[in-house]
Amino acid sequence: MEKWYVAAKKADFDKWAKEFHISPVTARILRNRDLTEESQIQKFLYGKLEDCYSPWLLKDMDRAVEEILKAVKEGLHIRVIGDYDVDGICSSYILTKGFQMLGAQVDTAIPHRIHDGYGLNEHLIEEAKREGVGMIVTCDNGIAAAPQIELANSLGMRVIVTDHHEVPYIEENGERKEQLPPALAVVDPKRSDCSYPFQGICGGVVALKVIQAITEKTGNPGLINIQDELLEFAALSTVCDVMELKDENRILVKEGLKRIQKGYNEGLKALMEVNDIAPDRLSAYHLGFVLGPCLNATGRLDTAKRALELLQSFTRADAMTAARELKDLNESRKNLTVQGIQRADEYILEHHMTEDKVMVIYLPEVHESIAGIIAGKVREKYHHPVFILTKGEDGVKGSGRSIEAYHMYDAMTQVKQFFTKYGGHKLAAGLSMREENIEPLRIALNKNCTLTEDDFIPRVHIDVAMPMGYADEALAGELALLEPFGTGNPKPLFAQKNLIFQAGFKMGANKTCARFRVKTPEGAIQTLVFFGDLERLGAFLNEKYGIGSEETLYAGRGNFPLSVVYQVGQNTYKGRTEVQYIMQNYC
Repeated sequence: MEKWYVAAKKADFDKWAKEFHISPVTARILRNRDLTEESQIQKFLYGKLEDCYSPWLLKDMDRAVEEILKAVKEGLHIRVIGDYDVDGICSSYILTKGFQMLGAQVDTAIPHRIHDGYGLNEHLIEEAKREGVGMIVTCDNGIAAAPQIELANSLGMRVIVTDHHEVPYIEENGERKEQLPPALAVVDPKRSDCSYPFQGICGGVVALKVIQAITEKTGNPGLINIQDELLEFAALSTVCDVMELKDENRILVKEGLKRIQKGYNEGLKALMEVNDIAPDRLSAYHLGFVLGPCLNATGRLDTAKRALELLQSFTRADAMTAARELKDLNESRKNLTVQGIQRADEYILEHHMTEDKVMVIYLPEVHESIAGIIAGKVREKYHHPVFILTKGEDGVKGSGRSIEAYHMYDAMTQVKQFFTKYGGHKLAAGLSMREENIEPLRIALNKNCTLTEDDFIPRVHIDVAMPMGYADEALAGELALLEPFGTGNPKPLFAQKNLIFQAGFKMGANKTCARFRVKTPEGAIQTLVFFGDLERLGAFLNEKYGIGSEETLYAGRGNFPLSVVYQVGQNTYKGRTEVQYIMQNYC
């Protein structure tokens, strides 16, 4: 069961349509993306790199550039320390490549997920000191590493922090006081004293801004020549770190995709080739759901250094070898994830977990690195807040994924006595705890939970209620102006009532998708494609119209009225492009 809502935001859609040479339908979609000013629409539709913000608007950027250039001039050994996810890998690549172009003595360290944990730790600091490092530059981490940075300072190393995460704070007399780490410079758009106009950039973009600032300061020709390649990685970071595709993020991803298509980086080219992605068909989807997971898989099941080595490959042969390894590793991760989801389903049934508002699922044998992925999949299926707990090297570790109505971090704070360590935000969290506290945690979370049955009903937000016949080739082509789609800019959703489903045909190697012939209330015959759960659709038809209805539909004798939420796209096959209607929801 779902709740459908049609957006009802107001604006002068005819005026926008005339001014920007778009249809009123597209104008309405733009308003649904919270755009209200004509300057915002202009930037959304036609924004260029020149419309992005100056790196110098980031607080401490001037100090960071000064200290980095000073270290390079002095010949200090600089170490870039990133993180093991795609954003950390890409931001590490951006800074390392940029410093190399300056002629710096530079290398990179990326923490091991299991042995080191997230971000800076004492082990990495002490190792850097032993190996003669004079300056550490963090990326995608460091804002919460005050003790580790104090240690580095005491050992005579200089530290620059570049990050995009929330700044730690304490509350005194009802006021938040930020606790910045004691680095020479702290570049983070989330600082309250930072005047950067858009906080929602990822670590890779912060790293890119650092290199852009150094480029402007020095005019270094080597840095100028690699700007396009670095933009590729900022775009990849933005999508894979699930940043909202708004404001300058949208421009960076749009322009970054163009540069990835041109193939500046041997590693990315090889990764596209082994995944059968044609450069001219590349989209944000491929970044987030094909290339990104391959890079992420190394940090989950092995070491993220392998992903960095792929991106730093000099020859096509080396790149192809590394890309195949990453693809194979991702296939292993997928198989482990499928097994983990199956075990989670079994656990839910065995423990009557659907009766709980908050699902706390203990799967000791599951690899801790995929707990978050499994939690997300279970959350999607049951639309409940979910914690997946696994057995780690030092007790129980876990990841949580939440629904919109449940602030996960606040809920965990109420029961923090059960954790040895925890952190996160509204929709996602991580934790460590002792095994004997799992059941008390489950009881406490559910006792405190104020969610109602209504909160467990998924919500579908429809952009425009519109007959399929209105979605012609012109509109389908126009909607391409709204790409890239993703978080903060989803593909537009349309809806029409009382489509008569007359016939169906299952497609694909495993017959897991289908094409349906439908008759509209206006009398037109249209084709709907469905990539969702066919078993669930069949059960729905049999329940609503009687046993055997599914079989009747696939036999071509259907007469079943359904209301449908659909997307409009373009499908090119054998050189011919036509409008494609994709069913997303039905009732």
